[in-house]
Parts: sequence; C-alpha cells; structure tokens
Amino acid sequence: MIVHDWGEIAYVRASKQMHALHVKAQQDGQNHLILCSHPAVFTVGSDEQKHFKVPTVQSDRGGSVTCHSRGQNIFYFCFQVKQPARFYKKVLDAFESFFMKNLPAVTYDKNNPGFYIQNRKIASLGFRYSRGVSLHGVALNVDVDLDFHSLVSPCNLTNIVPTSLKNEGVTLTLKEVNEQLIYLIGKHFEDAV
Repeated sequence: MIVHDWGEIAYVRASKQMHALHVKAQQDGQNHLILCSHPAVFTVGSDEQKHFKVPTVQSDRGGSVTCHSRGQNIFYFCFQVKQPARFYKKVLDAFESFFMKNLPAVTYDKNNPGFYIQNRKIASLGFRYSRGVSLHGVALNVDVDLDFHSLVSPCNLTNIVPTSLKNEGVTLTLKEVNEQLIYLIGKHFEDAV
C-alpha cells in the first residue's frame, strides 16, 4: 500500500488528482491510499437529486450530501478491487477496529451507510469502482465545527446530526488518527481484494 499525504487541499483539485492516481493504479497494480482534508465544502453524490440551501460541488461518488471541512480526516482509496463487496467489508473492518479501540459506542448502519452513535453521524462512506480500481472513500469527523456541519443533515437523513471524535470525548490529534488508520487499513488489506 502506497500512502499519499496531500494535507489540506481544495475538493475540486483533490478530485482531479485522485482521478489521475486512479489511472496510475490501473497501470501499476498498486493500492494507493490518499490522506487529506478539504476547506469547507458540501459535496453531492450521484444518487442525490435534491437542491440544498448551501452551495454544493457535484461528485461522481455514490450517496447524498456530505460536508467536508478542517478537522475532518479523509481517506481516499485507489485500490485494486476484484470483488467490490469484499473490498467494502475490509474498509468497514478497518474502521470498526479503529472505533472499537477508541469509541466502542460507534456502529455501522448498512441501510444508511456510515458510522453512528445513536442518531449522531461521525463518519461518511462513498465509493465508486471503475476498471478494477476504487475511487473516493471515508470522511471521519475528528475535530470539526459542528455548527457548520449542521447546516445540512448528514447524507440528507432525517433526525441525524453530525458529531466528532472530540465531541464524543476522544482527544486524538488528526495525525494520531491517520497513523492508527494507516496501520489498520494496511493490516486488513494484507491479502488481495
């Protein structure tokens, strides 16, 4: 697994670079994990037809509206995928291991893909698969401005509010979160997908 740390990067620029890395992954057969964060932006997946009261940027991932901002760690996967369901399960396993260690109350909801504590959403998932390689990934709220994130219901779900690791009492830094998840993702993807 090759790790790319892009730091804070505008969503549109990151999307272009991710698509370029997606082409590279098709050629080199490697798994590429991108770490980054975005300045404040709302993105809308291809499944969503609704218009929102905040400006949005269109994305080619699945799902509905997602809020990105500073204090959110993003993990984009340009991974080799033979079986999408198996790939997705490994992603879930890696993040579930992270939450089991740091915040065991978090659960995954397969009907509304994401990680939640009761009605509070802490992480969003959205993937696409093209030419045997995945695109997009997971956004995890570490220490975000919850007032900004509350401008739109997470993934346009009724009665769901955003939360963060910090809001739930977990005091890990952005770097510590990345370090743990790099290790766990690498561990869960030791064999081919």
